[in-house]
Amino acid sequence: MPGGLLAALGSVEDPRSRRGVRHRLFTVLAIGICAVLAGAQTFTAIAEWAQDLTPAVCIRLGIGRRAPSESTIRRVLQAVDAEALDWVVSAWLVTRSAPLAAALRMITIDGKSVCGARRADGRAVHLLAAFDQVSGIVLHQSVVEGKTNEITAFAPLLNRIDITGAIITADALHTQHRHADYLIGPGAHYVLTVKRNQPSLHRQLTALPWAQIPTVERTHDKGHGRIESRSLKLAAVPAGIGFPHAQLAIQLTRRRQSMTSGKRHTETVYAITDLTWPQIRANHLADAIRGHRSIENRLHWIRDVVFTEDHSQIHTGTRPTVMATLRNLTDSLHPLSGATNIAAACRHVNHHPNRVLPLLT
Repeated sequence: MPGGLLAALGSVEDPRSRRGVRHRLFTVLAIGICAVLAGAQTFTAIAEWAQDLTPAVCIRLGIGRRAPSESTIRRVLQAVDAEALDWVVSAWLVTRSAPLAAALRMITIDGKSVCGARRADGRAVHLLAAFDQVSGIVLHQSVVEGKTNEITAFAPLLNRIDITGAIITADALHTQHRHADYLIGPGAHYVLTVKRNQPSLHRQLTALPWAQIPTVERTHDKGHGRIESRSLKLAAVPAGIGFPHAQLAIQLTRRRQSMTSGKRHTETVYAITDLTWPQIRANHLADAIRGHRSIENRLHWIRDVVFTEDHSQIHTGTRPTVMATLRNLTDSLHPLSGATNIAAACRHVNHHPNRVLPLLT
């Protein structure tokens, strides 16, 4: 039996206890992981991929005389403990990304609705993820009732992760007093966006004399058909701002210009952090804020465009969550192995299935 991730799958529990069922769970999980790494988007595609494997690969994946059918794959993946699978995959990816570990850890918290997947009550499945900005790994993912329920899921999600010393970034939904208190407890830090859902705090931040405050960081980028410049200003939090542990107020101004139409757009964003001047440099704060948006491009966009997740017909029970975990694995593992294009990396594996096993050891 292979080592690495496939060996770790033995800790994923099946609610049924018969030995044969446990063996089949391992085999189906192994097939599913490898097939999604090859670009499979459906249970049918996973089954078809398994049918074409060489005898040597079949033996290493535990496949007997015949590869499991689409219905078997669908039924077995329904029985998987989705949270346990996510935990095993994330923990293994962390070990693979250890050489990328940075002195300054930045973790983004963000949610995504899987529009094609539906709960029993007809609502879309909503997943909340903790995303490592440096390595591009999903550290943990959980199902929540909906966008507004992300607030109550915030602490339980992070309880599964060592956040000591990490900078946690989150959008305005999570700019909550109890979230700030929670993060400070284990020694983490926060950079939280402030919008009109916190009207008093937003009003206080916008009223600061930003015109008299010098810019401490400027960056310029060109790509995706536009030119973007960003300027960052920092100010000590004045007395009277009643947000827990707040030390610095942040103003980030983004200016974009289309390279085709010439249209310009300016956006000003405010944020707040418990970090102090001696603890953080301006460029690191700028990286944290900019990196918060990277989850959209480096994770959500890949799952939507490469794997057409929002149009997936895998939409009931725990299967959408299981498939999201396998897509997260693909989106993390291919770049860790040197790929710069996820779709091309999937095709590379699909053309020669024997290439997939070295990725998992």
